[in-house]
Amino acid sequence: MDHNVFEQMAKKYDTEERIELANVIVKEVRPELRNSESKSLLDYGSGTGLVSLELSDLVASVLLVDSSEQMLDVARAKISHKGMSNASVLYADFTEETPDHKVDIVLMSLVLLHIPDTKNILHRLFDCLNDGGKLIIIDFDKNDKINHPKVHNGFSHEEMQSVLFEVGFKSIEMKTFHHGNRIFMNQDASMFMSSSIM
Repeated sequence: MDHNVFEQMAKKYDTEERIELANVIVKEVRPELRNSESKSLLDYGSGTGLVSLELSDLVASVLLVDSSEQMLDVARAKISHKGMSNASVLYADFTEETPDHKVDIVLMSLVLLHIPDTKNILHRLFDCLNDGGKLIIIDFDKNDKINHPKVHNGFSHEEMQSVLFEVGFKSIEMKTFHHGNRIFMNQDASMFMSSSIM
């Protein structure tokens, strides 16, 4: 891909706000991936890889999965520009198909709110994990100011934990780590990270 075309495509998706938010998330997730040099990471709903490509130095391999071919094109181009040998992309939608990948860690950053059936997708991702695998979710705390037919208005820690337990995770840690202005549908909001081990 011509460098200029790539730059334009990346700009379309990687707005300054998105990059800024991704950097906050990367900083929070990095400590979660300590001692994971031998592990495989799957980033579900990766978009252009703003988060997971910044974490690729901590793991053995990163697989970016998204249902948007255009975003994955941008991710592919980033991977080849940076000469990353441990990152690859997969065009897939796990809400429609059962994943046949097995990995050690699944990351889902600001994706769950777009998926109507929370429990179903968490089941699918649980099935992707090797024994003792870890699921890291970053999303918005419940926000009553937001009302949109296609988007969850965030998640309360209680509901998130109970769904994760139902799906089969044993140990679940959750914390709110960032408050930002107008970061969720133009409303001020806070983000949580949950880390669940099966």
